[in-house]
Amino acid sequence: MIISRTPFRISFFGGGTDYPVWYKEHGGAVLATSINKYCYITLRYLPPFFDYRYRIVYSKTEQAQDISEIQHPSVRETLGFMNLDDRGVELHHDADLPARTGLGSSSAFTIGLLNALYALKGKMVTKRQLALEAIHIEQDRIKENVGSQDQTTAAFGGFNKIEFGGEQHIEVQPVTLNVEKIQLFQEHLMLFFTGFARTASEVAGEQIKKTPEKENELTRMSEMVDEAINILNGSSSDITDFGRLMHETWMIKRSLTNKITTPQIDKIYDTAIKAGALGGKLLGAGGGGFILFFVEPELQLKVKEKLKNLLYVPFKFENLGSQIIYYAPANNF
Repeated sequence: MIISRTPFRISFFGGGTDYPVWYKEHGGAVLATSINKYCYITLRYLPPFFDYRYRIVYSKTEQAQDISEIQHPSVRETLGFMNLDDRGVELHHDADLPARTGLGSSSAFTIGLLNALYALKGKMVTKRQLALEAIHIEQDRIKENVGSQDQTTAAFGGFNKIEFGGEQHIEVQPVTLNVEKIQLFQEHLMLFFTGFARTASEVAGEQIKKTPEKENELTRMSEMVDEAINILNGSSSDITDFGRLMHETWMIKRSLTNKITTPQIDKIYDTAIKAGALGGKLLGAGGGGFILFFVEPELQLKVKEKLKNLLYVPFKFENLGSQIIYYAPANNF
């Protein structure tokens, strides 16, 4: 029996420059962190007493004789990629937060499943290998419209600047701030659930199509990564500039396609700004899910009150990435 635990992520700057269609030519960079909300995968070899070889339990339950019959795309393609020597498996998925809400849940699932499958085979692999293989599975095998930051953050964990370029170039640079500065930064962040789930691949597909005509916007979004790091490296009085930069990146992001925001999301955003938020952004590809605001601590009660119809979700940064948290070698049959 194996249990993997893989964190969800929050992306601050550079989203959109992590799509291969952009970074293979221009290079890309993101500023993102993993958070203490997780995807859990429980996995074991299936004992040979059942009339099926694969049992997958998530929001629905699947039983299948052959991998090709599995409907869940990540399970089907990851099992196919891993080549389990013809042994059946049973898989259960649990998560702290709902899927399709902008926190990289799909990639956390793929990373966690890969990590658990390697453990099931008695192997340990590097975080880089997990990230690159999950990117391959999602972009090449499933053919989803996804970038490369979610898999990388889920695998590595931590608060990082991640740079992308070429076919397999990924450089993960931890943002080195002292404990007091990280604490101060986190105290300015507020996360709310808008209640609107969506399929990221559909929203991202529209953005990818428009990439060639959005070169100026994407270049600016990439530049903001280093600007944000410089703000965090500055004096404590400058940290509010991070919120204002978030506002700028949201204004650019929402202009990339008309699918990124909605009238409801615009209303939520405007309400928070009027209540004192300095900036914010919808997380993920767009269309719904979680929204993040940068708010000075003394104004957060007012923002909460104005957004009382939304679910407020406290969180903290985490540094471990995907981990095997339970490992018990399989019984032999």
